[in-house]
Amino acid sequence: MTRGDKSAYTDKQKRQAEHIEQSERKEGRSKEDAERIAWATVNKQDGGGKKSGSGRAAHKH
Repeated sequence: MTRGDKSAYTDKQKRQAEHIEQSERKEGRSKEDAERIAWATVNKQDGGGKKSGSGRAAHKH
């Protein structure tokens, strides 16, 4: 199964996901689960992909 294209992410986001994935693996999760959790966490924090500007965008719902 191929994963989504991660080229839209910054190096910082990729490193962050790698770190989260390693932490999840230490907790005994499978590689697939650890990777899914890691990228979901990065997406939740940053909204996914590269963002221009500084700080977080305020989203109105």
